[in-house]
Amino acid sequence: MDLRALRYFITVLEAGSLSRAAALLYVAQPALTAQIKKLESELGAQLFERSHAGVTPTPAGMQLYHDARRLLSDAAALRERFQRPTQGLEGSVTLAVPSLLSSLLMGPVLKQLKLRHPFVRVFVLDDLSLMVKKTMLDRRADVGIMVDTPTLEGLVCEPLASESIFLCGFDVNGIAAPLLKRRRAARKATARRGRDEITFARAAQLPLVLQSRRFSIRQAVEQAASELGIELNVAYEHDSARVLRSLYQAGAGFTFTPACALDDSALADERWICARVTQPQLPRSYTLATLANRPADPVVQAVIDVLREEIARMVGQGLWDADLP
Repeated sequence: MDLRALRYFITVLEAGSLSRAAALLYVAQPALTAQIKKLESELGAQLFERSHAGVTPTPAGMQLYHDARRLLSDAAALRERFQRPTQGLEGSVTLAVPSLLSSLLMGPVLKQLKLRHPFVRVFVLDDLSLMVKKTMLDRRADVGIMVDTPTLEGLVCEPLASESIFLCGFDVNGIAAPLLKRRRAARKATARRGRDEITFARAAQLPLVLQSRRFSIRQAVEQAASELGIELNVAYEHDSARVLRSLYQAGAGFTFTPACALDDSALADERWICARVTQPQLPRSYTLATLANRPADPVVQAVIDVLREEIARMVGQGLWDADLP
């Protein structure tokens, strides 16, 4: 395996077609196809599903894509390092983050890192919480933010933050408002503890828009329902977060959402319901995970420091309705 083969692979994946990639690379398509087949043989895994419409990456292909991008970036940085004097911290860090949290957190963190350590490169792998855990166990990331996982063998785990789960949705028919414990101060995004509340039993009787049971939030909701001996009124079940958002924004039902994914811009609409779930509450905890038995790395530590500082700032300013350890 060489860097050229990885560059070819990345181009094919991003182009979605061997013919388009061959044109971009100025190589003959048969030669490019041979390179991809050789790479698949070396790795012992199929990287693409091929069809008349082009190619799509397999799970192994997507994993190689993320790893190859980092490897090529490191190689470019290595060349650059010998062409100029070192200026502060320099290196790369792979950070695995749950998708719902990455939308809130990664912008401020990456911006601050760029200002403070311009030669530190961060590769973000955002995925389901289960996949973040797998990524850390496979040692494919240097730092991970795991959900409801206080300890895990092979990893050093430290408490990072905790938050509540909320019931959200547009109450177009007025069926949810009578079930709420109203706190009008909640209409201000900075009034964190003043949000409306709803008991779990009442939330469960509303038409619900939920992801399948392989998602951690659905699992927590199912467990609470089981402990109370009640059934969930599931109106729609889809794994796509975009489909769910479209459904509840259309008034088709309500969903359970962690605080990090709340959209306070919708509070201007009186029909918008955003209520903390109680009796029981559905806490969601985040753990900062690093690889055990790995020497201290100042670049990794710099990323962790900025990550913790930005979380503390966002919680302190009410931008994230969460608690610090």
